[in-house]
Amino acid sequence: MKILQINKYYYQKGGAETVFFNTIKLLQENGHTVIPFSLKSDRNKPSDYSSFFVDYPELSESGLLSKIENLPAFIYNREAARQLERLLQKEKPDLAHIHLLFNSLSVSILPVLRNYKIPVVMTVHDYRLICPAYTFTDGNGNICEKCLKRKSYWQCTANKCSKKNIPNSILLSAEAYFRKYFLSPADYINRFIFVSCFSRDKHIEASAAFEGKSAFLYNFTSVKNDDAVRKSDYILYFGRLSEEKGISTLTDAVEGTRINLKIVGTGPLSDKLKKDNPGVEFTGFKSGDELKKYIQEALFVVVPSEWYENNPMTVIESMTLGTPVIGSRIGGIPELVCDGETGFLFEAKSSAKLKEVLKKALSLPHEDYEQMCLAARRFAKENFSADTHYQKLLQLYNTTIEETGK
Repeated sequence: MKILQINKYYYQKGGAETVFFNTIKLLQENGHTVIPFSLKSDRNKPSDYSSFFVDYPELSESGLLSKIENLPAFIYNREAARQLERLLQKEKPDLAHIHLLFNSLSVSILPVLRNYKIPVVMTVHDYRLICPAYTFTDGNGNICEKCLKRKSYWQCTANKCSKKNIPNSILLSAEAYFRKYFLSPADYINRFIFVSCFSRDKHIEASAAFEGKSAFLYNFTSVKNDDAVRKSDYILYFGRLSEEKGISTLTDAVEGTRINLKIVGTGPLSDKLKKDNPGVEFTGFKSGDELKKYIQEALFVVVPSEWYENNPMTVIESMTLGTPVIGSRIGGIPELVCDGETGFLFEAKSSAKLKEVLKKALSLPHEDYEQMCLAARRFAKENFSADTHYQKLLQLYNTTIEETGK
């Protein structure tokens, strides 16, 4: 099968890119031809298809003038549509699999795919289809469902939901209204792949259009577990250092304790966190075997998210490597972490509750801890393995192709 994989970024930026590149590798290993379609960037991985990629700036790193100049393409990117049409004419894929497209490639590519009769599936990594700011949080980081309940996307601007940035929030509101009134993805995408029951239910709550097109499939990891890894004495956070990830709640929870916390990653809070937490070890960005070693040797991985986390790769990779997870009770995390069995849950945003759970976790008898590690590994094997994911994904692809009559 020839499969088009579409994602805004063609470099490792976040969890969606991990899934994007893992999916490409999985399909290629099983004999399929994969064609990527992304934005141009100096950070991109090499690709034989880079000449078809779209030239568009990263607006989150751009000034106000650039935002104004690129507003039309932010909502409807004509170059993306042209470049995709060139690619379709040359490669003639059997199916398109979309990951992230908003703020860049835009919905402009959807009519092109339909015109060429390409069946389309989309993995729903966040909430952008129903929340302009994609996280269901307002400018102060509080959970916000005003746009969902009122169907009024101006709320994103009024509440400065894009990190208190008014120009960004205006852009997101405008793009959401364009989709609502002129080009709804639900009308063009044949199947939405939800990676948590929580996300699926939220989307169906927002619109019945998702119900008949929804499929459910957890993310997977290609990380291989090594037996007989000796645990160290630290707990670990790895990922982006940003407000919605709850990293400040975690550092507050360990303050004044003897808990050994290591933090792996970078992000907008990096400098402030390092300055305010001299007793915490910050390693910077790590990947590959180096990151794997940190995860395997940790006693617990902490996922203190304060937004409706969907299906975090941090949980999936940690449990696959036999490390239990301490996660906030929010979004899709409770679907993965069984309290007291594969890890522990705590109330999101509560450093006091997290501190209690950390003390409880670190005082587990050795035998109980070993059983928790085994349970985490077992759950991961049943739900996050590459083989299981491939079989289910291929079935979704084939069903979608059959239903569209291609």
